[in-house]
Amino acid sequence: QVQLVESGGGLVQAGGSLRLSCTASRGTRDTFRSGTMGWFRQAPGKEREFVAGIRWTDSSTYYSDSVKGRFAISRDNAMTTVYLQMNSLKPEDTAVYHCAVKRSPGVVITTRYDYWGQGTQVTVSS
Repeated sequence: QVQLVESGGGLVQAGGSLRLSCTASRGTRDTFRSGTMGWFRQAPGKEREFVAGIRWTDSSTYYSDSVKGRFAISRDNAMTTVYLQMNSLKPEDTAVYHCAVKRSPGVVITTRYDYWGQGTQVTVSS
C-alpha cells in the first residue's frame, strides 16, 4: 500500500519556526526506494509550487529560491520519515503543504510526482 501522511502544520507568527513530517508506509518505501521525495505548497488562488526535494538513496537536497536558506529537508536514519524544517517563516509561506514521491531518481524540481499526501495547513500571521 502506498501512503504518505503529513503532520506538523499549524499557526505561527512571522519569524517563527515549524517542522513538518511526512511518514511513508512500507509499501511506499518499497515502491519508491530508488526515487525522490519532495515538499510542495499551494496557497489560495495560486498554483502548486515546488518547495524542497530529497533523493531517497543519497539524501541530495534541492530547494526553491524562495525558501533557500530558511527551509531544510531531511530524512531519518531508518528512511521512514522525511522532514521539512521551516525557519524565519513569512506570511507568504502560508499554504497547504503536501509531500510527494516520484519513482524516477532524475529531475527533482518538477511537479510531476507519482503520489501525493493529503496535505497539512501552515498559516503564518504577521
